[in-house]
Amino acid sequence: MAKAKNDSLFSLIKSLTQTEKRHFRLYVKRSGNTQDVKFIKLFDAMDGMKNYDDKEILKKVPSIKKIQLSNQKAHLYRQILSSLRQYHISQNIDIQLRENLDHAKVLYNKGFYKQALKMLDKTKVLARDTKHFTIALEVMEFEKQIESQYITRSIENRAEILTNEVLDTTDIIKSSHQLSNLTLNLYSLFLKKGYAKNPQEFEEVNTYFQSHLPKVNFDNLTFYEQLYYYQAHVWFNKIVQNFPNVYKHSLAWVKLFQSNPEMIIKQPVHYIKGYRNLLGSLFQLQYYSKFCEVLAEVEALSQDKKVIQNLNTEVLVFQFLYISKINKHFMEGSFDEGVEIIPELTAKLEKYQYKIDPERVLMMYYKIASLYFGSGNYRKAIFYLNQIIFYQDVKLREDIHCFARILNLIAHFEDGQDYHLEYQIKSTFQFIGKMNQQQAVQKEIINFLRITGKITPDQLRDEFIKLYNRLQPLSEDIYERRPFFYLDILSYLESKIKSIPVKLVVQEKFDGLK
Repeated sequence: MAKAKNDSLFSLIKSLTQTEKRHFRLYVKRSGNTQDVKFIKLFDAMDGMKNYDDKEILKKVPSIKKIQLSNQKAHLYRQILSSLRQYHISQNIDIQLRENLDHAKVLYNKGFYKQALKMLDKTKVLARDTKHFTIALEVMEFEKQIESQYITRSIENRAEILTNEVLDTTDIIKSSHQLSNLTLNLYSLFLKKGYAKNPQEFEEVNTYFQSHLPKVNFDNLTFYEQLYYYQAHVWFNKIVQNFPNVYKHSLAWVKLFQSNPEMIIKQPVHYIKGYRNLLGSLFQLQYYSKFCEVLAEVEALSQDKKVIQNLNTEVLVFQFLYISKINKHFMEGSFDEGVEIIPELTAKLEKYQYKIDPERVLMMYYKIASLYFGSGNYRKAIFYLNQIIFYQDVKLREDIHCFARILNLIAHFEDGQDYHLEYQIKSTFQFIGKMNQQQAVQKEIINFLRITGKITPDQLRDEFIKLYNRLQPLSEDIYERRPFFYLDILSYLESKIKSIPVKLVVQEKFDGLK
């Protein structure tokens, strides 16, 4: 399995659909008889294998010598990519634009300067109409090259017109890059540090955001400038925990696409991510009715072939659709029903294992563990929490690592594994200390678990009440409430105080909100 994972050609072949494979075979046949073409035999051999194995390939294709295998694989890889490029060209306007630019280059090299300019002009108009301004600028640079070398007399005042077009397009690209860079850096900051934990961190991210946000006239912004503007605001407000504003800008992000339906087809990934942030904000706000309304839209979206165009968009929708389904069970307190989707979820995780980044996998494991915890299956919760705890890169989503350890402590306590509890407490406290994550909530929980072995069972309820009273005010403190996004500790404590399952406590709260 390790070789299959690491071999790029094998992974590419296994990702092909039946129609893509059929197109590839037709593509290579155009060159003539393919009976003796080695790379075709190599393709057939690898297509029929479950796992990648060099030795097995050499047995199946004896015409390829061991010393030739590397070159044949490289050649096959290029041929498949060329075939895929041709197959998907009608679905990707940027590929069409690049092809037109290549054709213009051929005409230029043959000395047909006016024909080349005509091709470039059509390409430039299409690039601007479809918001591909970087390609449009590349086209203009080529136009400048032709106009500066040859007297074409194509249009009067051509130099002035072309110069102004370049300046206008450059301004658009510069603004778009400023906004997209800001978005990317804020997203990276969120992955590294999570939510702002104190006034200092709030001030740092606020200063960074305000100093890097370009001054814009919103009415004159292009589609992409508006998109990056909304994205930057979503990530900033998420970090500072201003969830009403996250909702506001996520909704504007989605509506931007719905007002420009042609862009949904051209940029489905951005459209899907808009919905992901919209659903996430509604969950944080506990806006159940709107959450269900948007979730239904996403369910329909997941079946729309115009949006789910390829494996990339299929996996993207899968990730946040299942997270949202789990979040719905969290709001309802329907943990028992929630665990029923886990086999389907884990099967898809296995199917897409090489297509999902580790950060998303860790989040899914945490959600699965929380479902099992809510349903009272602490052993299963511990199993999935361990998938996070023993993940090598603890710097990836430190917040998830932190709260996985906290929930793991409580799961061990509930499961009666007291013999592991002392070690778990010490290990977790050290881990949190190193990560500078010792907020009041974590300290209170760990200190409580430390004393559980020293008190009698009849004293336990009073200690739960004391802990609840200490934590409840923290849930309303903007810098201390972050743990409650990951761990509904107050509902858990209520369940212990009332001696009822935690799911009943959540269900009572849910009934009160409806």
